[in-house]
Amino acid sequence: MPVSTDAVLFFRQHLLEWSTQHPRPLPWKGEQDPYLIWLSEIILQQTRVAQGLPYFERFRAAYPTVQQLAAAPEDEVLKHWEGLGYYSRARNMHAAARYIAQELGGRFPDTYADILALKGVGPYTAAAIASFAFNLPHAVLDGNVFRVLARFFGIATPTDSTEGKKQFQELAQQALDHTQAGRYNQAIMDFGATQCTPHTPDCVRCPLRSQCTAYQQNRTDVLPVKAKKISKRERFFHFLVLQDATEQTLLRKRTDKDIWQHLYEFPMIELGAPATGVESLQTSALWQQLVGTQAHQLTRISPAFRQTLTHQVIHACFFEIALSCEFQTEEPGFIVAKRKNLSNFAFPRIVDWYLQDNTLYLNLL
Repeated sequence: MPVSTDAVLFFRQHLLEWSTQHPRPLPWKGEQDPYLIWLSEIILQQTRVAQGLPYFERFRAAYPTVQQLAAAPEDEVLKHWEGLGYYSRARNMHAAARYIAQELGGRFPDTYADILALKGVGPYTAAAIASFAFNLPHAVLDGNVFRVLARFFGIATPTDSTEGKKQFQELAQQALDHTQAGRYNQAIMDFGATQCTPHTPDCVRCPLRSQCTAYQQNRTDVLPVKAKKISKRERFFHFLVLQDATEQTLLRKRTDKDIWQHLYEFPMIELGAPATGVESLQTSALWQQLVGTQAHQLTRISPAFRQTLTHQVIHACFFEIALSCEFQTEEPGFIVAKRKNLSNFAFPRIVDWYLQDNTLYLNLL
């Protein structure tokens, strides 16, 4: 649908005025170093600002330059990322830092195309970095921007359709102030995050409401439109927290192409449903490998933990098992670690929840 120039000019002018009147101070705003801007954008992918803020501060303190991030061991980077989720972001960020340090001489790319070529950088992130760091005229398009544009201009094309993505990208570029691209992009994202929010937009005090289609037509609750509904796969993980006579336990690194790649976990048995008891696990090959017929005692079973991912729901239960023997240093497929040293490893969030929870166990002794 065509959008009038007058509507675009009204939208842009009032949006920038609102931004001036409603500053949203954040540590990466006004930052000139493209490395730190990139770092903040990678952290904020699929992450709320309040959650991402301490991670940004942590990474900036640990790795103030791209060279320092590139030189860090992957396990260390993943440990700093622990709890933030979507760990492929951290692995891609680390790989991109190494590419910049080794192939580009430590110089961060300064064109949209070259930024987009970095591993883990998509069109939105490339546009954000290009505009914030170099004031290049590329419009950002994320969930906040989709929502603001859909409501103001009354666009019902699904945002997750091919047609919708093309339509919204063209409109976002048309509305962009090319002379101050970074300021405009920050303004529309802040507006969507704090004013034109998903469920309770502050329409009463909105400077755009006189020409906002959704407000005028009472459609703020239906715009924007999404066509697809994500169906989530249910998975049931049963972790064996084995402890030998010297208070050592076993860990393994997840290396398969699955969730939590390169993170550590306890030996895990996945079943199609929750185990009805430890007997449900004893026929598995993993149980036979690690416990078999040796003397052991089931000491505790944790409550069920549940973690929702984009396409999956993980249900986890932890079985604490005391063994009378001592682990071999080279346990096939596993590493031996002291329980007191577990904080040195990067775990999935659901394992962290178990390690932090000392009060809810069902004691079987």
